[in-house]
Amino acid sequence: MKKRFLKKETKTMGIYNFAIFSLTFFILLSPNLVYAAGGAEEGPLGWLWRILNFTILVVLLVKFVGKPLKNFLKQRSEMIEKSIKDAQEAKQIAQKALAEVEEKLRLKDKEIAEILAVAKSSGEEEKKRLIEDAERLKSKILEQAKSNIDHEIKMAKEIIKAEAVEEAIKLSEEKIKARLTKEEQDKILQDSIKLLGVKN
Repeated sequence: MKKRFLKKETKTMGIYNFAIFSLTFFILLSPNLVYAAGGAEEGPLGWLWRILNFTILVVLLVKFVGKPLKNFLKQRSEMIEKSIKDAQEAKQIAQKALAEVEEKLRLKDKEIAEILAVAKSSGEEEKKRLIEDAERLKSKILEQAKSNIDHEIKMAKEIIKAEAVEEAIKLSEEKIKARLTKEEQDKILQDSIKLLGVKN
C-alpha cells in the first residue's frame, strides 16, 4: 500500500516538476526571443528585464517547487533512513541466526564426538568381555579334556590291570599244572571239595 502511494506521489511529482521546468524554460527564453526578434541592443532595460525575469523565476520556483521539493527530499531521506534501519535489523537477525546455527553445529560436533567415544568404549568393553568369555570357555574345554583323558587313562589302566591279572593267573595255572603231577592235582581237587562241603 505504501509503495503504491509512493509510486503515485512520485508520478505526480514528476508531472508537476515537468510543468514547472517547462514554464521556467519558457520564461527564461522569452526575453531572449523578444530581443532577438526586435534586433535591439541590450540596454539598462534589458538587464532590468533579465533581473525581473530571474526574480520571478526564483519566486515561482520557491512558491511552487520549494515545498513539494522539500517534502520529496524529506520523504526520500526518511525512506533511506528506514531502509538503512531495516537493513541493519535484517543484518542483526542474520548474524543472530548465523550464531545460533554455528552453536548448533558446535553442539552437534560435540554430540558426535561423545557418541563416537561411547561407541569406542562400548566396543572395547565388548571386546574385553568376549576375550574373557573365550578364556573361560578355553579353560572349561581344557579341564573337560583333562578330565576325559584322566578317565580314559584310568579305564585303560584298569583294563590293562585286569588283562594282566588274567594273564598272570593263566600263566600261574599253566606253571602250576606243569609242575604238579596227576596225583597232586587230584589231591588238591579233593581238598577243595572237602572245604566246600564243610562250608555248606
